[in-house]
Amino acid sequence: MDNDKDTKLKVQSLTRKQQFTILKRLMHFAKYFRKQFAIAVVFAVFLSIINVILPRMLQYYMDHFLNKQSTGIQIVLAFAAVYFIGTIIKAIVQFIQNFAFSMGAERTLEKIRSELFHKLHTLGMDYFDKTPAGSIVSRVTNDTKTLYDFWSLFLTILVAAFAMISAFIAMYTVNPILAWATAAFILVLYFVVWLYQHLSSRIYQRLREYLSQINTKLNESLMGISIIQQFGQQKRMISEFEKKNNAYFGMRNKMINVNSFLLYPTITLMFTLAELISLSGFGIQSTHTIVAAGVIYAFISYQQNFFNPLSDVMNYMSYFQDGLVAGYRIMNLFDNETTTPKQNEDSQATVVDGKIEFKHVTFAYVPGQPILKDISFTVEPGQTVALVGHTGSGKSSIINILLRFYEFGEGQILLDDHDIRDYSTKELRQKLGLVVQEPYLFYGDIAKNIRMFDDSISDEQVEQAAKFVDADPFIQQLPGKYHAKVIERGSSFSTGQRQLISFARTIVRNPKVLILDEATANIDPQTEQTITRGLSKMRSDRTTIAIAHRLSTIQDADKILVLSNGRIVERGTHSELLAAGGLYSELYELQSMDE
Repeated sequence: MDNDKDTKLKVQSLTRKQQFTILKRLMHFAKYFRKQFAIAVVFAVFLSIINVILPRMLQYYMDHFLNKQSTGIQIVLAFAAVYFIGTIIKAIVQFIQNFAFSMGAERTLEKIRSELFHKLHTLGMDYFDKTPAGSIVSRVTNDTKTLYDFWSLFLTILVAAFAMISAFIAMYTVNPILAWATAAFILVLYFVVWLYQHLSSRIYQRLREYLSQINTKLNESLMGISIIQQFGQQKRMISEFEKKNNAYFGMRNKMINVNSFLLYPTITLMFTLAELISLSGFGIQSTHTIVAAGVIYAFISYQQNFFNPLSDVMNYMSYFQDGLVAGYRIMNLFDNETTTPKQNEDSQATVVDGKIEFKHVTFAYVPGQPILKDISFTVEPGQTVALVGHTGSGKSSIINILLRFYEFGEGQILLDDHDIRDYSTKELRQKLGLVVQEPYLFYGDIAKNIRMFDDSISDEQVEQAAKFVDADPFIQQLPGKYHAKVIERGSSFSTGQRQLISFARTIVRNPKVLILDEATANIDPQTEQTITRGLSKMRSDRTTIAIAHRLSTIQDADKILVLSNGRIVERGTHSELLAAGGLYSELYELQSMDE
């Protein structure tokens, strides 16, 4: 289950205040497309007028012409033509109304989805650490799609309101008493709507949670399919997915039961009772005076126009609750304050030398549980500093806060003797180059992956970067060379080839600071020499911080920092640390024995 705020939602009915707040905020997105919605409203009024006129035409025809033998064929054809034209006009009005509203609703959803995607890219890494990818996908896809039907409900309500008002007025002109008797069913409808909302709200909240869990499980299965097959975990994964799916099915079944009992059948029952009352009323009236057939037809037609929109409204009530829950989850994502660390985006400061200094820095992913404790060190321009230590000692955390993926707590981080917060994000991303252990390639071609879709980087610069890190030889052997296709995650290339491409991606921006996060940990022996040669070139004249898995790769570092439990316990050169006989020496001896 999700760990963020909106997935901790208790399974309880949303209060009226919450519903109103959600509606108000959703309407904010709709105001950008008010022209389309206004057109839909105008044509909804036209439609309600036409629905009054057409039955009245039939009533007049039945009472004045149909009951007379003298009515000629010309009159019959003329009336048929007029009624046909009226029906065509009604169809055109309905089309324009639905088209305008659908375009407004679709564009509103597009805006919500775009702003959600933008919001996701402003959230800090902490949010993604705590929230499963499947849950996030569910917000951007399923929840926003649900809002389309949610908007359709408003059009249905609008049309229903105009239709009911016009139908009531028309019924009142025919028979005021029976018109009020028909309108009295609104009280019954109000109770049904209240009961439906009360029962369905908590069901839809659970439905959304179960669907989010299904997406999370599906994403986990697809991302880890090779490991699942390798360790024969198919049955377990299928079993876990079926449990989630069955829970979702069970809740859908409950929803179907509620919908089947309280929606369309209820309106049908009310219409039948209203029709029975009306026919009984006309029957009683006929014992005292003659009631024209056209009058009865017109009143029943108006009664149908009164109840038919209610049927549509009740059918869409399920989307109302679903939309409210989806809106609740979406708004909670918009309200999430797990933002990226703040930088002075207006700053014109630039990184020139690449000097790095940590001063008594403390950092914690979870408040009260520090990962880094009083970290202090300095890396002079052009120097290489290596970070070593057991898993969980804090090596990656130092890189994470230096790159501003997370906000640190106490202390200060200086870059060229300026607080790191005084640089713009763009400047930091341009001047701090990161190479990770498992490089990620995007779908496209090699050139696009090196320039990272930045068209300001020329093809010549791309090739120069590849040649600099010795990636050019293997690229030249590929069909299409720099335009060779890259499939998802670059799985058609070896780990070493992907790493060389990531080297070129970093070096093409000419960073002043190079950060290596165990960049050689998963390299195959065939390309290790090429990788090492590329790294040596990249480190030349650049400040470098390297997390080292294999200690043999950082023996030439100017300084080695040994971490343990979030503290720097040793520092010095390779020879100095070996001579000291401490933790570094133990780690080095263990690796030497393994080799």
